[in-house]
Amino acid sequence: MACNANKAPFLRSIAKRGLASQCPRPLGQAAEVQSTVLNNKLVVATAEASLPITRVSIVLRAGSRNESYENQGAAHLLRIAANLSTKNSTAFAITRNIQQVGGSLSASNDRELVTYTVETTANQIETGLRYLQDLVQPAFKPWELADNVPLLRTQVSSVSPQERAVELLHKAAFHSGLGNSIYIPKHQIGKLSSESLLHYVANTFTPSRCAVVGVGIDQNTLSGFAQNLELASGSGKSNSTSYYGGDARKDTAGNVAHVAVAGQGGSLLNQKEALAFAVLKQAVGSGAATKRGNINGTFGKALQNAVTDASVSYKTINAAYEDAGLFGFLVSTDGQNIGKAVDALTRALKSGSVSSNDVNRGKALLKAAILESYSTDSSLINVIGVQAAHLKQVQSIESLLSAVDGVTQQEVQEAAKKAGSSKLSVAAVGNLANVPYASDLA
Repeated sequence: MACNANKAPFLRSIAKRGLASQCPRPLGQAAEVQSTVLNNKLVVATAEASLPITRVSIVLRAGSRNESYENQGAAHLLRIAANLSTKNSTAFAITRNIQQVGGSLSASNDRELVTYTVETTANQIETGLRYLQDLVQPAFKPWELADNVPLLRTQVSSVSPQERAVELLHKAAFHSGLGNSIYIPKHQIGKLSSESLLHYVANTFTPSRCAVVGVGIDQNTLSGFAQNLELASGSGKSNSTSYYGGDARKDTAGNVAHVAVAGQGGSLLNQKEALAFAVLKQAVGSGAATKRGNINGTFGKALQNAVTDASVSYKTINAAYEDAGLFGFLVSTDGQNIGKAVDALTRALKSGSVSSNDVNRGKALLKAAILESYSTDSSLINVIGVQAAHLKQVQSIESLLSAVDGVTQQEVQEAAKKAGSSKLSVAAVGNLANVPYASDLA
């Protein structure tokens, strides 16, 4: 079957003008980003690439927080449907034509966003865009959904206990909205109809909830592509989320326990607070920076002092969403020592004390992470996609680094006190014999 990518008039103009090809920026150099808001409120952002590879993402605020009780799992199915037929193309045609040009088409989802991304060489982006635009018009053919039930069951059963603890943490913290899992509940597998999924798409695939971002493509070219996307009219319904706190537990076989504990964090729309929590995450420590290296920060030191004779792993949780957030930790160890580990880390979380040395180290680590994300194409497409979808703009690397430098020790301590003084959320999976409840940690 011949490629019919050039049947779309606008895409033919891309091929004719060759605007998708730009001179790559030097490897390791942070990218400059351009962003504009179209008349229909859709955001377009682009950056130069460091390699002759073009990446384009359609980012939609259609994540699981938008699900109701009746259509839980819809966002997960949107990710699955990226490999299925659309209103304009069959699954076979999409796969064959993308593979013919050596490209890839992928989808991802989280609590707030559903993202479709195409990657091709710069001279083949015409074909990539042709099939990327098809993904925002899914067909949800009943027989294809039925064929993918085994895949859904496999994905749900493959969720690690650490991931399951984080999912339960959100359930305990927010109940609904942000409390909805990014994975379809087992009782919903095979139950969502094509009509309910199309209704979900109509409410969430709208221009005001969408951003189109690209790396290695011209801004005007991508703006023209974005204007031609066939999205539903209206602004869609936005779900507000309240923080509650509490417990969510799941006993499983074995002698290992995985426990996640968190308090209220910062929201993305409050940049000063979000950056303070981002610095705090680096300041309290997320483990050794090198293999067998020393663990810096209050979390690491507290855990080392509490558990000296057992294998233990932990990471700091800083989940920032549009209007809410969580800050805390996830720890895993054997059932006999989990109580001591959780108690020690909770005391460190509730202390609200962060030294100036920890703050300075946290700022340096955060700036290094920002520089790396703006310098690597695969990370850059994700960073600008999140900013464009939530903030309706993309910050330059200079302004973002300057904002990090402006974070004070007092702001970081206030962030730590907010997380530690709020009602805690506690989620646990595994051997829970010695796992404390939220009321025990108050």
